[in-house]
Order: sequence, then C-alpha cells, then structure tokens
Amino acid sequence: MSQLNELPFCTLQFYSTAPYPCSYLPDRQARSQVAAPAHLINAGTYSQLVEQGFRRSGLFTYRPHCDHCKACIPVRVDAAAYTPNRSQRRAWKQHQSLRAFVAEPAWSSEHYKLYCRYQQGRHPGGGMDEDSRTQYAQFLLTTRVNTRLVEFRTPADELAMVAIIDVLDDGLSSVYTFYEPDMAGSLGTYGIMWQIAQCQLLELPWLYLGYWIAESRKMSYKASFQPQQKLIDERWQ
Repeated sequence: MSQLNELPFCTLQFYSTAPYPCSYLPDRQARSQVAAPAHLINAGTYSQLVEQGFRRSGLFTYRPHCDHCKACIPVRVDAAAYTPNRSQRRAWKQHQSLRAFVAEPAWSSEHYKLYCRYQQGRHPGGGMDEDSRTQYAQFLLTTRVNTRLVEFRTPADELAMVAIIDVLDDGLSSVYTFYEPDMAGSLGTYGIMWQIAQCQLLELPWLYLGYWIAESRKMSYKASFQPQQKLIDERWQ
C-alpha cells in the first residue's frame, strides 16, 4: 500500500488486487491498483486520477497494474482538433434525428431493460448479461463525482441509447454506453461523436475513452477517433 503525494486535496492510499483472469486477453492474469478510501475521491481528485490513467466502476477507482503486461493504454481524444473519418461522418448523419436528454444518474426500468438487451445482444456470456439490478445500479448509477446520464430517443420517443459520462476539470470521461443492439446504423460511434461535440461546446480539451488494447478487437474502434493521445510511461504523448 502506498500514497500518491501529487494529490493535494486528500491523502489517498493505493493497493494492488490479487490476480484475476483478464477480461480482454485470454490466458492472461490481470491486476489492478485501487485508490482508497472511496469517500475521499471527489470530482476534483477524480479528475487528477483520470489524468494519471485511472478509471472508475461505480465507487471503485482503479488502473491496470499487471505484473508482466502493459497492454492497457489510456487514451484521450483531442476534441478541438478532432476530424471525423468517412464512416464516422456517415454515422453522424444517420442518427441526427435522435434527441438527447441530460439528467442525473437514477434508476429507470426502461434503461435497465435496454441494458439487458444490449448485454445479451453484444456481450453474451460475459457475466454482465445476467439479470442483476443490483449489479447494474452499483456499476452505473453509484457515483461520488460529477456524473451525467444521457438518454437518446428517436422522434417516436423510443429509447435508443444511454450514455454515462463523468465531467472532469479538463474534459469528459466516457464511462459506459449501451444501446438498442438491433437498431440500424452505428449508435456507438455516434455516441462518442456526441460526447466529443459536448467537449467542444463546453470548451473542454479532452474526451477520455478509457483503455485501448492493441490486441483486443473489442477496443479497436477507439483508435479511429483522431487525433488522440496515449498515456505511456506516465506521459501523455
């Protein structure tokens, strides 16, 4: 267990978890470095932690700390300089009719049903496709930082997508997005582009996309949002 002296607002302790199976690279063991205690991690402190490569799942703030692997690389998109590619421009055009509604994170049975359909359709067998309201609430609705829930609805008022976003001092952090798995178009791409547009509107420089893994097909979409920076050897470059 160690302290991170660069954080001026509170004294945090950092500890390493026991090894566990990696969710992205088969036959590898992962380990996380966890920031504690959770109740001391407010919006300002969390902004600094994200800049140093941390993410959160509910109240659990962590970053990869694996023994023999550095595959997980934090990435952030330069919002002001972002230029969409051809497929991204097409996705933006396809979903221009969606209406966005921004709110505080709160339980909604409609959101939860969409989440279950998304998990069953896009991530079957991943452990998150099981019916668990408690797991959903702890993962996405529990927060001590500046978090927003964004609904995206069709002109017929059908729920198409939900995005959970943290507001940081220097940008937005894309926590999680789920959407109607059978809806035509590229909703996931549109969701990221909408968040980049929000960064531009709020004059925030970065959209943090979490971790990118070169060997993981699930992560390949993140590399298409350019220009971006990667945190390598504790330096954004």
